[in-house]
Amino acid sequence: MQNLILASSSPRRKELLENLHLTFAMISSEVDESFDPALSPEEVVMELANRKAQAVFKDNRNAFVIGSDTIVVANNQILGKPSDEAEAIRMLTTLSGSQHDVFTGVSIVSPTSSTTFYEKTEVWFWELTDEEIRAYVKSGEPFDKAGAYGIQQLGSMLVKKINGDYFAVVGLPVARTIRELRQAGYQLPY
Repeated sequence: MQNLILASSSPRRKELLENLHLTFAMISSEVDESFDPALSPEEVVMELANRKAQAVFKDNRNAFVIGSDTIVVANNQILGKPSDEAEAIRMLTTLSGSQHDVFTGVSIVSPTSSTTFYEKTEVWFWELTDEEIRAYVKSGEPFDKAGAYGIQQLGSMLVKKINGDYFAVVGLPVARTIRELRQAGYQLPY
């Protein structure tokens, strides 16, 4: 049986793969997530995803390893995970009533191949009141999420519409990842 490893500790990515009835291990990749600010958002997520996958693959050379990274870009500025309440409020205020882009990079490394790709999804937020923003921040949900929101939980109330892959906004473009795994030679159970 082939080994599949998710190079992440993200409960959202874990749930997305579990929903596909895949058997896999999770190994968190402790890598430096700094990047050259001259890189495009596409290059940033692909570089970070590949860095994560390679870090786990070096100790698991017989496995298929999936690394992933997600960023939010608003007004040509990359929004990572907020460090405190004030930063979360600033990010959500920036996103309020406007469109932003979510980029998710994925890297799949195996004994015989390596591929890295990204998906871009456009997201529009409703116009948010200060009270709505403060209540959402108080929920605690924004703090481990790029752009200070999670589309799959309470943050769903902030989103007016999307254009692109919903699952990429959650953290892993599922359909594309499955196709790329198959292309890399991973034997899917279906």
